[in-house]
Amino acid sequence: MTTPFVEPAYGHRGLGDVVPAIGHALGSDALRRPTGLVLPEAPAYVLFLVDGLGARLLERYAAAAPYLSSLLADSAPGTAGVPSTTATSLTSLGTGLTPGTHGLVGFTSRVPGTDRLLNALFWDKSVDPLVWQPHQTAFGRLTDAGVRVDVVNKREFDRSGLTIAAQRGAGYIGADRIGERIAGAVTGSTHRPSLTYLYDGDLDWTGHKYGVDSPQWLQQLAAIDAEAVQLREALPDEVRLVVVADHGMVDSTPASRLDVDQHEELRDGLVLLGGEARFRHLYCADGAVSSVAACWAEVLGDRADVLTREEAIARGWFGTVTELVLPRLGDVVVAARDDVAMFSSKDFGYEMSLVGLHGSLTSDEMLIPILVG
Repeated sequence: MTTPFVEPAYGHRGLGDVVPAIGHALGSDALRRPTGLVLPEAPAYVLFLVDGLGARLLERYAAAAPYLSSLLADSAPGTAGVPSTTATSLTSLGTGLTPGTHGLVGFTSRVPGTDRLLNALFWDKSVDPLVWQPHQTAFGRLTDAGVRVDVVNKREFDRSGLTIAAQRGAGYIGADRIGERIAGAVTGSTHRPSLTYLYDGDLDWTGHKYGVDSPQWLQQLAAIDAEAVQLREALPDEVRLVVVADHGMVDSTPASRLDVDQHEELRDGLVLLGGEARFRHLYCADGAVSSVAACWAEVLGDRADVLTREEAIARGWFGTVTELVLPRLGDVVVAARDDVAMFSSKDFGYEMSLVGLHGSLTSDEMLIPILVG
């Protein structure tokens, strides 16, 4: 039996609804209030995003994270957007917009009018992030409304393409170590009203390398839990702490892996292969959409959902899709089920070394904790 998909809860309890809910809890009406997320009123909020900490993973491995798991009982999970990947999720969080509007629609996606892919994490200096994502961010709108907003993250990410696209309008506090991050969050929270966002990517990195079912991942989860405890203890009592994730993760077993380049027919009619191993964007030659979709559906069977762009939009996977963003989406999109992964040894050889993966719509990937401490 295949794993059911979780549809994104845009406007209700999605990742993009967290900052608007915080804004209202701070007393600001600058952002539209989500329908399914109400947070307690407070003069200041600290928003701690743990990359890769899915809600189902936290439930499954609660013993390794006693503090964070203790907060689960008081909060229902939210959802990531589609695809459930870092660049898409961080931009949804920072802008309050759906992927179909903010335009970061995957780890890699086509630069319209070219045969190139934009890697949204590493960016491309020829692509202006202000053009790629032209909308004002939620961080910026809160700033304009009188809320102090700061981002606490590694110094190397300051002024990166992704940071500009997702988080412009906020101040930036460079912090490379845990102690620096906690100190930065405490400093930011002294302002009234304020939102201070900090990011930790170590759990995601560990999961990619070793898998979520590994001693290394469990040790890193325990370290994250200790960091959250230190952060809560360092903050004044009146400051609220919210812990969220951008997505979860699944481990891909050798038996579940498909290499596109070992199936020549999967390249027929294909101009460019994008996305990532759990969620592929297929960019097709003129007139080849139907044949490409049929071929991928036949090869993959019940291991993935193969949809045309129009079918995926109709399902609401990307939320409202603007004309600017439309050509960045694959003519065909392929979402993996269970622990299936669709690699390309030719185009994305580095992905084949990864154990933990994300991007699709299973509950392990889509459901995220929204924890209030």
